[in-house]
Amino acid sequence: MGATAVVASAPAAGAATAANCPTGWGSQAKTLATSTVDSVTNVRTGRQDCYDRMVVDVPGAGRGELGYSVQYVDRIHQDGSGTPVTVGGGAVIEVRVTAPAYDPETGKPTYPARAGKPLPGVNLTGYRTFRDARFVGSFEGETQLGLGVRARLPFRVQVLTDRVVVDVAHTWTGVR
Repeated sequence: MGATAVVASAPAAGAATAANCPTGWGSQAKTLATSTVDSVTNVRTGRQDCYDRMVVDVPGAGRGELGYSVQYVDRIHQDGSGTPVTVGGGAVIEVRVTAPAYDPETGKPTYPARAGKPLPGVNLTGYRTFRDARFVGSFEGETQLGLGVRARLPFRVQVLTDRVVVDVAHTWTGVR
């Protein structure tokens, strides 16, 4: 009888987990005003059950030192030049991290990206939400990225030690 109870409860727990994706993130702009002297060295992405994730790595930056501005935009313009950067997808998120993609002392790039081009090493094949990821530029201590997504969906931003994390949900309803 004990085994039957365990077998009977397992599907119910699995069903609850399948529909238990976060939904309260919203799609309004999210910002944290702070900055670091440390530089962006990598941008990577990953797929999760409920969302797609972008991580901007800034080694050396402590948890409270990384600032950001993340918001949906109609179009992204490169800081400094004003040059528009085309980002594919049904909606576009501008990701700004208050860390340069270059060494402030030498001007030498710390992240090997080119303005307007796809992010190096990022392959979005098979992602449910992400469609395009572009390097927009790095100007006056801020790095600007464009993230093309399937549609305007809820997102959250987290600052962890040495990185800014942007998660964009697969749906508004929390159902996978």
